[in-house]
Amino acid sequence: MEQPEAGAPRRARLGADLTLLALIGVLLVAALGAGGLTLYKQFYGPSAFVERYLELLASGRAADALQVPGVAVDSAALKAAGLEPTASEALLRHDAMAPLTDVEVRSETVENGVAHVTVDYVAGRHAGSSTFEVVQDGWAGVTPNWRFATSPLAEVALVVRGSDQFAVNGFALDRRQVSKDGADAKPLDPLHMLVFTPGIYSVTVDTAIAQSSGVGVLADSPLANTPVDVQAQPTDKFRSVVQKRVEEFLASCATQQVLQPTACPFGLEVRNRIVNLPKWSITTQPKVSVQPDGAHWQIPPTDAVAHIEVDIQSLFDGSIEHVNEDVPFQVDGTITILPNGSASIRVGSPGDTD
Repeated sequence: MEQPEAGAPRRARLGADLTLLALIGVLLVAALGAGGLTLYKQFYGPSAFVERYLELLASGRAADALQVPGVAVDSAALKAAGLEPTASEALLRHDAMAPLTDVEVRSETVENGVAHVTVDYVAGRHAGSSTFEVVQDGWAGVTPNWRFATSPLAEVALVVRGSDQFAVNGFALDRRQVSKDGADAKPLDPLHMLVFTPGIYSVTVDTAIAQSSGVGVLADSPLANTPVDVQAQPTDKFRSVVQKRVEEFLASCATQQVLQPTACPFGLEVRNRIVNLPKWSITTQPKVSVQPDGAHWQIPPTDAVAHIEVDIQSLFDGSIEHVNEDVPFQVDGTITILPNGSASIRVGSPGDTD
């Protein structure tokens, strides 16, 4: 009687085992591939490159951020982007940076070899998002290098009215330090300054003459221009000084013993002859206010009252009249801030109380 062949079941089991091993191998390769892709995205891809740049900004490492490939930009690239080629780099430093937190990559897409990485974050207390363009820049062994295709720097065009001194995120600056014209900088010419994106930049004024609350701008678009206009307001101390100087000026006018004190805002017109020298006094001082006027300040028209005593003789009959009366008038003026920071106060025209 013929015995069943024992090798057949063994071959069947061996085939099943090989199939299972092959399936396990395929799954293992897929898992390794997925893990490698995750590792690539987390440490070696465009998103990781952008995240490392943002980590430098978040820790205030401005100098290191400027060394990231593609960040630094020359005058030709600024001009090509429509920005000021001589824009100041004064704000590209730790002292001018604000907190950057909650950084998270939202998306990464690739088009024509350029990776577009969109990132959400909180700059200061303001939520924002920015998209950066990244391209490959050679290899480091088996891993790719990256650089920004478009520099993540941007430009703020700042106009500060009423003060040459101001601060950005608490970092003190003077107009003449950052203007390409230096000491010849005109007060209302925009100050072009490069900034990191993303970043929040708050401009304040706090001097003896002028002050302002923070005017903030979120720089969130690479190589974009953001205009900022800050209007400073006069300080109480400055108003007090102007009030005192105007009162001193009027008191000086009152010492002139003539009917029309020279370069003064008050006087008396008569057609007859004066018998004695007039005596002036200021009975009601003006309540002076100070208002912005372009780059400087102005004193808007304000009511005041002078008083005159004088004897006047009639040319017709020789009679003498004693004049003892109030003379209402108005005071106005301009205030110019000089390069040394002092104020030139001009009451009316041409009276000057420098």
